[in-house]
Amino acid sequence: MAYNGCFSLSERCMRRILTVSLSLAAMLTAAPAMADWQGKVEAGVVFSRGNTETTTANGKLDMANDLEKWKHAALLAALYAENENSLTGEAETSAERYEARWQSDYKFTPRAYWFGGLRYERDEFSGFDYQASASTGVGYRFIDTERTKFYGQAGVGYKKLRDSLTREEDDDIIFRGDLGYERQLTANTKLVDKLIVESGATNTFVGNDLELAVMMSERFGLSLGYGVRYNSDPSPGLKSTDTLMTVNLTYSF
Repeated sequence: MAYNGCFSLSERCMRRILTVSLSLAAMLTAAPAMADWQGKVEAGVVFSRGNTETTTANGKLDMANDLEKWKHAALLAALYAENENSLTGEAETSAERYEARWQSDYKFTPRAYWFGGLRYERDEFSGFDYQASASTGVGYRFIDTERTKFYGQAGVGYKKLRDSLTREEDDDIIFRGDLGYERQLTANTKLVDKLIVESGATNTFVGNDLELAVMMSERFGLSLGYGVRYNSDPSPGLKSTDTLMTVNLTYSF
């Protein structure tokens, strides 16, 4: 094999991605202290066998706890893909990404709030071994109705990253900006779009995730997603923009 560890067997890696997401959701729903947390687990897998051998798996856990004065939100996501080299017959990893986010909001008013956020990403094909940031600022919910929600937030932070080619580490003061939109289209269909920007002298990161969610029952549903990720200064030979389209099974808790 051309790689080792978790990715030496695609099926094993796929199981780990899905098992971690489902286990976290089970712990949250089972723990009394987490009774107020709400969210969903997403998972999708694609296998292609025959003239081409490809495997793709992705999983995501997105959850939030909305209290009277505080709101806490967390996100865990993983993506893995491999293709068989037609010349050597060996499987080669073509995508490998892990991401974790945390944000806590303190509400000044029903619409205005202060936020503090953490983000960590490890992407083997972005040009950076990792990107880690801590940020703080203010946010405002411009629209907050039962059917439509729209918010924006802006602030500053500190970011550290390591170039995958030179292995050099850089740190920087960054601007952090976010926009979020949700629209309940029908009783069981929702459109969600989330944009995040982290801009500094070393690199500008932009991530946008658009999702159409359809609930098939009280707990289970389907999610069609389209994600765009942009890094302004990747290593030579790598593209600045990556896109990902997913069709996932979801479980809400």
